[in-house]
Amino acid sequence: MNRNLGLYILVVGVALVVIGIVIYFFHDKLGWIGRLPGDIRVERPGFRLYIPITTMLLASVVLSLVLWLIRRIG
Repeated sequence: MNRNLGLYILVVGVALVVIGIVIYFFHDKLGWIGRLPGDIRVERPGFRLYIPITTMLLASVVLSLVLWLIRRIG
């Protein structure tokens, strides 16, 4: 049990570092994130409302797929 927990923490840490590096070096190419069709943006003087529905659905699907692959491999 302890060995598996340590492995999971290590995998999550490495994944966060890789995601951070990708965002750091390619942030200018990732401008479409948060601007997908279905994301709600209302901007008025003195007021901003942003609800990233489609972006969160996409992130949920990708995260679910990654976790499924990790469980399948491990």
